Amino acid sequence: MANLDLTGAKVLIGDGLQDVPLSFAEGVICEERIGHEVDLSGFLIMPGIVDMHGDGFERHLAQRRGAMMHMNEGLVACEAELAANGITTAVLAQFVSWEGGMRGLEFAQKVFTAIKETRTEVVTDLHPQLRFETHLLDLYADLSNMLEEWEVRYVVFNDHLPHDRLDAGKLPRRLNGQALKAGRSPENHLAFMQDLHAQSVDVPSALDWLCPRLLAAGVTMGSHDDATAEDRELWQSRGVTVAEFPETHEAAEAAHVGGSPILMGAPNVVRGGSHNANVSATDLISAGHCTALASDYHYPSPRRAALLLADSGICSLARAWGLISSGPAQVMGWTDRGTLEAGKRADITVLDAQTRRVAATFVQGRVSYMSGAIAERLLA
Repeated sequence: MANLDLTGAKVLIGDGLQDVPLSFAEGVICEERIGHEVDLSGFLIMPGIVDMHGDGFERHLAQRRGAMMHMNEGLVACEAELAANGITTAVLAQFVSWEGGMRGLEFAQKVFTAIKETRTEVVTDLHPQLRFETHLLDLYADLSNMLEEWEVRYVVFNDHLPHDRLDAGKLPRRLNGQALKAGRSPENHLAFMQDLHAQSVDVPSALDWLCPRLLAAGVTMGSHDDATAEDRELWQSRGVTVAEFPETHEAAEAAHVGGSPILMGAPNVVRGGSHNANVSATDLISAGHCTALASDYHYPSPRRAALLLADSGICSLARAWGLISSGPAQVMGWTDRGTLEAGKRADITVLDAQTRRVAATFVQGRVSYMSGAIAERLLA
């Protein structure tokens, strides 16, 4: 663990970049100088990126279908990518879904076990998230026990069943491919989906039973892809406070009015819109209806999105960077990170001032990533 005085750089504190030193010792930012100075002229010192929803780790766990032999090694490789993109805290979002395969219960158990085993071996702070399909009613009774075993404190509810097509008696799109991934015949996979769809009438009361129990256990809960104001209001009434990726202005407005934190995808900002033609994250940010941005499926995007928002004048650099640092930390209840204040964790992302690429990443004062130029100064 390094104890350093970082001098010469511009530091993002308060409302903007300041020409002040930043010191940290024993993993914590401190007001007093430490006495071990490193000149970081030409760099920007930013609060470490807190990514509260990302599933980009999937490609590290299974580069090819069936190639899942060494899951822990895959997470180590993923952690290297997180660190290289300035992410100091990462929430890894894993499905438990009727879709099976990499989204099935058996695979999820392996992922959550691997996260538990690996998180003590890496520098980046890793946390699991469960993305739970609401129609899996058979799992409700034991879900609290599973969460405790997996050490999952954040659950997001999804419903990806193609209800419209099932109602109309049409075959779901990509049925054969989904069945192959799930290890079922197309006929069995369709029958399973139809059975779950038929239970739709029982899902609301089951959620009314489950959500208070998870809330009492201290689990943070979110809903995914809310489409209407009624959707968000219903989730809010159950204590499901986080609105992840609302699909419409209407749902986002309802979340904002109801005091729900709103999480959007950083790739939505970088691309200039949703790849699914949903509401623009940039529009919600402009309206003040976005609390945090997440990597979603692309770990370089949080940094790029924050810089793009600042460069385009949509918001200040301090507010834009807050969407990927203090905002998500606040949503998750992590009061020890997200800003570069004395007493907070020394979670730091260092950018090259010219290229604004990540030059170094520190997590509680430990180096998780370092590029050549900055390494020369730190090791001099």
